[in-house]
Amino acid sequence: MRTFIAIPLPDECRATLGRIQQKMRVYQAEVRWVAIPSIHLTLKFLGDVDPAIVQRLADDLGSSMQMPRRFSLRIRGLGCFPNQKNPRIVWCGIEGEMERLSQLQQQVEKACERFGFAPEDRSFRPHLTLGRISGKRNLQPLLDCIKMGLDFESSFESDHFNIYKSILKPEGAVYTVFKTIALNVQGNA
Repeated sequence: MRTFIAIPLPDECRATLGRIQQKMRVYQAEVRWVAIPSIHLTLKFLGDVDPAIVQRLADDLGSSMQMPRRFSLRIRGLGCFPNQKNPRIVWCGIEGEMERLSQLQQQVEKACERFGFAPEDRSFRPHLTLGRISGKRNLQPLLDCIKMGLDFESSFESDHFNIYKSILKPEGAVYTVFKTIALNVQGNA
């Protein structure tokens, strides 16, 4: 089962991301835009995993989270990975209670390590992938738009994350929730 762990976005944030994508689509650059319902804040990609291991990991995560019940985040800013000179990914930034988000990601990472998953070799850079650049046609106007920025912001509170299973189809990946993990135990935000 192809699996990853991520924070889902509320409908209001998805609507904002849809408007951002629409503004960038007018440039008709060669970008494979991510379907709005599929956009999420990835904490850890696991790859193909035995469902029994995923269930044990889910149980472990459910009992080991030591996070306040909820924390605030907001989507803001645009950019490209790895950079504007060699762009491959168009992303939207995440701001807010970043220390709490980093703590959550580190707890997820440690839980995954206990189940034999290798730690990430890159530092955690929270973002929302909006599209994957597939060619150079009309790319510069899109990059100019990203550099100038678009005026938007949408805030949300996160009180859980999901383990998702991903099914690859010709029209793109379809994500379904395998398990929801509530942020529990230590107080309120």
